[in-house]
Amino acid sequence: MHRLKLRTKRLVMQVVDESYAARVLAFVKRNREALAEWEPDRDETYYTQETQRQLIRQELQSMDGGHSVRFWLTTAEDPDGDIVGTVSLSNIVRGAFQSCHLGYRMDLLHRNKGYMTEAVSHAAAFAFERLNLHRIEANVMPRNAASLKVVERLGFRSEGVASEYLRIHGAWEDHVHMVLLNPSWSER
Repeated sequence: MHRLKLRTKRLVMQVVDESYAARVLAFVKRNREALAEWEPDRDETYYTQETQRQLIRQELQSMDGGHSVRFWLTTAEDPDGDIVGTVSLSNIVRGAFQSCHLGYRMDLLHRNKGYMTEAVSHAAAFAFERLNLHRIEANVMPRNAASLKVVERLGFRSEGVASEYLRIHGAWEDHVHMVLLNPSWSER
């Protein structure tokens, strides 16, 4: 699965290896301030090529273990250009649960173009059709209207608010628990 690549109408979604560390670093550096309010605090070592290389290795190990898949996004018109976002299916649990968590982030310069809705739609189809999961869970801060809009457009439904769910940018933040169920499982 390391060479996994999905194509949408306007995007290329792919799993990357360590050779992408410089491009990944450019993405995180370029979006450092834009993503800061939505992510855990990062120390300076996060913004180094070696750390990004290590994180990519960890992603690949997690994928090999069946625990996650992270897609790095580029535009279809410039697939070898800048990374414009990520979509992750993480904490994959099998057995009676058959579920995962969804995470995503978009480059500041490419927001409000519908790219993330397109990417999450394809990631959800991958989770249901290829990974055979029953449930995708996305936890979104209530004040992150753009992110909530993405999952709502795709049919995710709120199952309530998790109080002080994650420590984001130095503070414990509430998150709306959004869920999408695999429609083919309701027939089983």
